[in-house]
Amino acid sequence: MGRKLCGTNYPTSICFIVVNEFCERFSYYGMKAVLTLYFLTYLKWDKDLSTAIYHAFSSLCYFTPVLGAIIADSWLGKFKTIIYLSIVYVIGHVIKSVGAIPTVGNTELHVTLSMIGLVLIAFGTGGIKPCVAAFGGDQFDEEHGKERQKFFSIFYMAINAGSLLSTLITPILRSDVQCFGGDCYALAFGVPAALMVVALVVFIAGSFMYKKTPPQGNVLLKVCKCIGFAIKRRWQRSKGEPQRDHWLDWAEDKYSKRLIQEIKMVLRVLVLYIPLPMFWALFDQQGSRWTIQAARMNMAFGGSFSIKPDQIQMLNALLILLFVPVFDLVIYPLVALCRINVTPLRKMAAGMIFAALAFTAATLVEINVVKTVVDPAPRGQCLLQVLNLAENPVSVKFPSSDFSLPEIPHLQDPEKYERISLGNSGNVQRIEVTSGGKSSECYHLLHQETAYTLILTPGFHGVECKIAEDNIMKNDTGSPFVRFYNTLQEEVHLTVGDVAFHALPSQMSEIQAVDRNIYSDVKCNSQTINLGLLDFGAAYTVVLTQDTDKITPVIMEDVMANNVHVAWQVPQYALMTMGEVMFSITGLEFSYSQAPANMKSVLQGGWLLTVAFGNVIVLIVAEGAGLAQWKEFVLFAALLVAVFFIFSIMAYFYEYVDPDKILKMYESDDEDEDDYDKELTKNGMNMEKKQNSTRM
Repeated sequence: MGRKLCGTNYPTSICFIVVNEFCERFSYYGMKAVLTLYFLTYLKWDKDLSTAIYHAFSSLCYFTPVLGAIIADSWLGKFKTIIYLSIVYVIGHVIKSVGAIPTVGNTELHVTLSMIGLVLIAFGTGGIKPCVAAFGGDQFDEEHGKERQKFFSIFYMAINAGSLLSTLITPILRSDVQCFGGDCYALAFGVPAALMVVALVVFIAGSFMYKKTPPQGNVLLKVCKCIGFAIKRRWQRSKGEPQRDHWLDWAEDKYSKRLIQEIKMVLRVLVLYIPLPMFWALFDQQGSRWTIQAARMNMAFGGSFSIKPDQIQMLNALLILLFVPVFDLVIYPLVALCRINVTPLRKMAAGMIFAALAFTAATLVEINVVKTVVDPAPRGQCLLQVLNLAENPVSVKFPSSDFSLPEIPHLQDPEKYERISLGNSGNVQRIEVTSGGKSSECYHLLHQETAYTLILTPGFHGVECKIAEDNIMKNDTGSPFVRFYNTLQEEVHLTVGDVAFHALPSQMSEIQAVDRNIYSDVKCNSQTINLGLLDFGAAYTVVLTQDTDKITPVIMEDVMANNVHVAWQVPQYALMTMGEVMFSITGLEFSYSQAPANMKSVLQGGWLLTVAFGNVIVLIVAEGAGLAQWKEFVLFAALLVAVFFIFSIMAYFYEYVDPDKILKMYESDDEDEDDYDKELTKNGMNMEKKQNSTRM
């Protein structure tokens, strides 16, 4: 067995495997935590495209394990597969990090490098996914089954520890460390890349201690060949041949009855997998739609502490560690005391309901979140607010649009944007302004689907007009936007936090994002001004006025600050995690209990494919539905409830079996199986259910 840890039956080699898994999971989840915001803020994609690419990547990560299993079992073996695909993994991370450096090429190159990096990462993480845990199990002798089970518990803890820490740390690296004049995505991706290098080095360092089993053929390929042969024989059967009880029985001419019976048991379970992708379609939106939702919420806890929108994902990893023992030690025993027969399939169905409830909670949150959002102007219209810097109240009229705003007070914060009709295309608008009994006119070109501020200032011949184009979109990272209008006779220079602003006389500065903070001592030329709290999600116009020899800021809130606290996301995360405990862990436990030992790898591949197809569903809806976000949440919840009823009907008619008892009838048929099947049957592929948790 090789070297053992002092005083135990644990091989020393598992230390290297556990550390490798921790670093690899830190690498994967750390990169994935900031991925959606990277698409939104760095590549400047819209929310739907960002969500679609995020889930396309997630889907690929769960399609590639099948390829990794085939490579390991049929060609390279687990050890070499882990080494080679980890190298691919590292290269993908490095390319992804380089693509996040603004000084490297242009936007097209950044997109190209990002996509290449993500594809390589998907092949790396997916390819080693079915190998690492199984390779760890291979290190134990058969007589040390209890130690093997405990190893898988430790392995599972390493997975969750890596996930929890990475989703906490990488958002801090992204936002709190500034590089190249903005959020440091290069560092946020670079640290996970470094952790993947550490994972590879640690794994290689233990190579002289490992038990390495050579590739012995892939059972998945054999299953596919058997099914293909059965279909072919049934299609080509002659008229005189007798009917078979089951279509797979047509494979008896070439394959053993035991193998055919094993495949029948697997197919019974795989049929139950058909509705399962819908659960994962909801579950995996924690890193996409829910992160986008968090960016439009108030993330402050107390006066000085706040979290990042991409940090909230750590709740799932934290709650899973809490809920697993609570369900196992408290909830399930209490339900049993009530004499309620809770079968595995019923637990899975209940998990679907909890996930649907999570999206119902997310819908309620979203409905309140969007109240602070300014809806963009539809085609043929623009948005307009009026800022009166003249000495007297003014009235504004658009004759061509039959629109007017009477009595706008001096330096009053506009309550809302007004919609101005422009026709099918933007055109020059005549604007009539009346102040103090005097009227004046001005002309400005306004474009449809655009927001403007009409700035009215005193002039020699009445009131003069200026137009400033506004940004009404909330910052995708939750930071506030601010800009300054200078009414002084001299140009001004300001520094808000680390961000510098410059405004010429009677001009507007550029709008920039700043950190959410209380700014009581902002340097403005040689003076200090107080801007107060610039809050999450808001957009401010600060008018700089002269009061004798003192510069006074007048703050206008163009876009409301986020007023729904991010703590309101806790219920939806809690409900989703409860659903995960009942659905995911129970589902794997059920699957493994209903299939023969040497078919467990087939089931693992089928289970991972349900996750892949779930992400494909999100990709399709995000790009094709075109719904408001809260309506999309309702759609997903409704679809999962519908799937719940379908799955419940399938579960009602399902008959639980004991594979070992059934296969005893075919023991005499073992001689027809090859050595690989016998070895798998002997070893039993005794994988603890936790080794195959979806968090892998």
